[in-house]
This record gives sequence, structure tokens and C-alpha cells, in this order.
Amino acid sequence: MTDKRYESLKIENIVASGVIADSIDLVELSNKVKNCELNKKRFPGAVYRIDEPRITSLIFSTGKIVLTGLRSNKALTDGLAIIIKSLNEAGFETLKVPKVAITNMVCSYDLGKSINLNKVVVTFNVENIEYEPEQFPGLVYRIKDPKIVVLIFSSGKLILTGGKNLEAVKKGLDVLEQKLESIL
Repeated sequence: MTDKRYESLKIENIVASGVIADSIDLVELSNKVKNCELNKKRFPGAVYRIDEPRITSLIFSTGKIVLTGLRSNKALTDGLAIIIKSLNEAGFETLKVPKVAITNMVCSYDLGKSINLNKVVVTFNVENIEYEPEQFPGLVYRIKDPKIVVLIFSSGKLILTGGKNLEAVKKGLDVLEQKLESIL
């Protein structure tokens, strides 16, 4: 059973990072693996893109990896398996069990009603808020527990970031909606 409250919650991007090998020769990697580019003048790692699931990975000579563009845990699992398989097929030794975990989720949400951001500033605890409408049209609200940053726009649209899983993002949304109850 899905909770109707979270119907408009959408994962926009997941970033994961970790270690997949003890070390990797990036020049050799970029020469052997299709869709893998290396331009050390611009960036110290190799950029490896896969189409399905659509992921961009940054691979470093230390064996560390950062994956971005993910939309689900399944995309992370599937994409990582594809990356490991292509590295192994190219002759690179990877860890038997890669140590990769989600480090950040970016989600969007629609409250379904507009918000008076000036009223939010007056009502909320000021130390957790940044709002300078001349520089950025959204209000930045930092939730301490869970550690989530919410961009709040007057349209009622939200961007939530900082969560390591969907449960943390939902908990942050619950905290925000509870604070907004008196205003909306």
C-alpha cells in the first residue's frame, strides 16, 4: 500500500560513491573500455557513461568511483554490475564485493498549494533558513534530523537533498510539512 502523501515525491538524481578496486590504470581503462573517456587536463578521473540504466561514473586511479544520474536502487545495482563486468572483461581486477553506497538523493515534491515565503521566514527558526529573494527565488531550509536541505519555492514546489535513502527524505518532508501546518 502506497502512502498518498508521497504521491508527488519523485527521485531526480541519486549519487553513490565508494571503492571498486585497489587501483586502476586510467589510461589503459580509457583505451580498453567503450564510452570511457580520460582528459587529465580537465579532470583527474575517467568518465565512463552507460546507456541503460543511464549513469555517468567517475573512476579514479585509486579505485574509487562516483556514480551519478541514478534514479533508483535497482539502477545502482544494475549499473554497478555492468561497470564491474566491463572492467573485468577489459582485464582489470576489481574487488569481489564493491563497497559502494548512496551518498545523496535529490528529490522533487509538490505541496499542491502556493506558499508565502516571507511568512515562512517569520514563522520558522531563523538559523535554519536562508532567504534572499534578490539572489535566488527559493528559500533554503536546513533540517537537522534527518539532515536534509529543502529548497522551498513560492509555487509550493520543493527540492529535497542530502538524504541517503527515501525513508530519510520522507522523514524530512514530514518534518517540513509539520512546520508548515500553521502557515498553510
